[in-house]
Amino acid sequence: MRYAAPPLGELRWRAPVEPVRTRAGTLERATTYPPTCLGIGVAYPANGQDEDCLFVNIWAPTNATAQSKLPVWAFIQGGGYTANTNANWDGNEVVQRSGHSIVVVNFNYRVGLWGFLASERVRADGALNVGLLDQRMLLKWVKTHIAQFGGDSSHVVVHGASAGAGSVGMHLVAYGGRNDDLFVGAMTESIFFPAQPSAAELEYQFDRVASQTGCDRVAPAQQMACLRSKDAAVLQAANYAQPFPGRSEPPLPLFYWTPCVDGDLLPDLPYRLFERGQFISVPMVLGTSTNEGSVFAPDAAGPSDIATFFLNNFPLLTPNDTTAILAHYPQQLPPLPQHQPWFPTASRAYGEATFICPQHNVLTYLRRHSTNKTRLYTYRYNVHDDENLAAGLGVPHLFDAAAIFGPDNIGGAAGASYWTYNAPVVPLMMGYWISFVRGLDPNLYDLMPTGGGRGAQRPVWERWDGLGGDRKRLVVETGGAATMEGTPSDESQRCAFWLALGRGRMEQK
Repeated sequence: MRYAAPPLGELRWRAPVEPVRTRAGTLERATTYPPTCLGIGVAYPANGQDEDCLFVNIWAPTNATAQSKLPVWAFIQGGGYTANTNANWDGNEVVQRSGHSIVVVNFNYRVGLWGFLASERVRADGALNVGLLDQRMLLKWVKTHIAQFGGDSSHVVVHGASAGAGSVGMHLVAYGGRNDDLFVGAMTESIFFPAQPSAAELEYQFDRVASQTGCDRVAPAQQMACLRSKDAAVLQAANYAQPFPGRSEPPLPLFYWTPCVDGDLLPDLPYRLFERGQFISVPMVLGTSTNEGSVFAPDAAGPSDIATFFLNNFPLLTPNDTTAILAHYPQQLPPLPQHQPWFPTASRAYGEATFICPQHNVLTYLRRHSTNKTRLYTYRYNVHDDENLAAGLGVPHLFDAAAIFGPDNIGGAAGASYWTYNAPVVPLMMGYWISFVRGLDPNLYDLMPTGGGRGAQRPVWERWDGLGGDRKRLVVETGGAATMEGTPSDESQRCAFWLALGRGRMEQK
């Protein structure tokens, strides 16, 4: 279904608006997936992608009514803000395994050039961060309409993967932590915080788009109107990664289009807002995989490959910074299959810089400013798959998704082991998630249709303590074992390094 009007023509780069109501008595069939939003680097027209893409999918028990008031699981997909890469994940299995006691929602939002074009010219004649505004529109749509599908609008748990997890973080701090009562709990897989520049720092991106579309030939005040007049194919041809200023290729940055600090939705850097306690305090589940960087890192033959990769992906880093990075990340041994000798180092450094340490540092701020009623649960996913190990990937980014939604439901991204020796991991992880959606605690319910007490097959997931002492997280292992572990001191030290490095670069801006 549509949750917002098609963002076409005059609605390009504007905040989403309500869709036009269909005529009473008109039946719209919602039996096939509509297009996802246009991602970077694909030609237009693109198979399965389109500019008209603001659609929502819902899975609910067949017998649910407006009086059912079932907890709602609202999923924000990832894709690095450059693509809808987790689109249309099937919520049927989790609804069934919950005993038909929840409603699941997922949706598309604008990405790349279409969602995150930034400039003071965009602010003057449009809106910044429209991809995030799409997400917020969806959450408001859920609050207004989910009862018609059996959902409880006062019990929505928002869940994000990768950039979707980063988006969850941004909705926690949106408008300086203003609580619009859009959700009561949050779950994040691999929270992703890329560089988050101000709009003023992204004028070069707008200038490039204007030049590549011929809109640099009109006055600056008319350039947005010019862009809105262009055919989608012309704009999509400019929707690709390019070197940051002062950098050369290869490699190109992995995440060229990102949210920006706009002074409104994001009044400051998310890190600073979390540090100041300007966030909505709700129960949360946060987790990462052991080898977050393995699918992103360069196949580095030596330290210089790592330095170049970091410089090209983080525009404010200096050569002195990359020297410091390599001092904290000496060569990791043993080497990994199908990779050069310094790949393990590149993988670990990028995984911690981009996913693991943002979570670590955000957790510290969440605990510092939260009350004792705010339950925080964190995990490390360490489930090995023979194919991943043979490819030298370890436990890669979002490998936990197949266990959370079920391996048949995420578009073929699951490892083969989920149907054999890792099959027990699925009810374990799915049980924790369903329990949290239902009761804001992963330990409350088993997987029996009637609900009930905690299942004996699932170990108690202890709360994380960020105020000194043991910061315990659940570690999920191959075959479905799960235990609690402390955060290693060396990991905490490296996360402190990344935090200090980021602060130093921000202070220089």
